Amino acid sequence: MPKTKQQKEEAIKVLTDNIKNAKSVIFANFQGLKVSESEELRQKCREQNIGIVASKKTLVKKALADAGFDVDTKSFEGGVSALFGLEDEVAPAQVLSNFAKDHDVVSFFGGVLEGNFIDAAKVTELSKLPSKQELYAKLVGSINAPVSGFVNVLAGNLRGLVNVLNAVKDAKA
Repeated sequence: MPKTKQQKEEAIKVLTDNIKNAKSVIFANFQGLKVSESEELRQKCREQNIGIVASKKTLVKKALADAGFDVDTKSFEGGVSALFGLEDEVAPAQVLSNFAKDHDVVSFFGGVLEGNFIDAAKVTELSKLPSKQELYAKLVGSINAPVSGFVNVLAGNLRGLVNVLNAVKDAKA
């Protein structure tokens, strides 16, 4: 049954709010997925705190226009789904890219990152970046490395002193 005008306006409002509030938005085509595969993707998105909405191209175009983007959604082939990265900018692209490795029907259309529309090639590049948690771990490791090295140098000096004292003790005994 077709949606009423009020339902469409509500859908546009929800899409617009999500586009404005999300750190990144990825548009993709999932048409051709089985229901179980679609549910699998939705579960992966929930685990990463990623919102996912399937919508018509015309509604997506109006929501993008309301959010301040001039995007021609006619170039989007098939159905349009939007993934909203609420916490991590890279997570939607990574989840979708990993999912697309096993499911050939999934394809990128583009997305919104830092207030700019990006094409499918940029979304693919974005999906190859490490996640925020991985970057934090690398940063902590980089900060911790000099401290660990300094502690090891000091411990080496103490070990050397203990070895010398043991040698002196053995020589006197």
